[in-house]
Amino acid sequence: MKHIILSLALAGILAPVVPTPVDAGTITRACMKSDRKAANRRLCSCIQKAARGTLSPSDQRLAATFFKDPHRSQEIRQSDRSSHEVFWKRYKKFGQRAQQMCS
Repeated sequence: MKHIILSLALAGILAPVVPTPVDAGTITRACMKSDRKAANRRLCSCIQKAARGTLSPSDQRLAATFFKDPHRSQEIRQSDRSSHEVFWKRYKKFGQRAQQMCS
């Protein structure tokens, strides 16, 4: 019986019934490891959801580095590289979305 339930869950048939695992995305992990007092599982997971809706996986990896080294965000924002400029536009949208969703 356990094999049948596991097979159905893996196939996505029981997805609405089977509880989903705790979100452990790149942003969530970085947020939880940060030294910010406001960091908690609910807030960090919400920020992760906002990131998934606005940032690519590589964007999320870069944004996650800002939790440990906030100065890095300023370096990216002020960079002359066109790829950083494009990233920064997406990152601003992510910040607005996270604020709307998680406030």
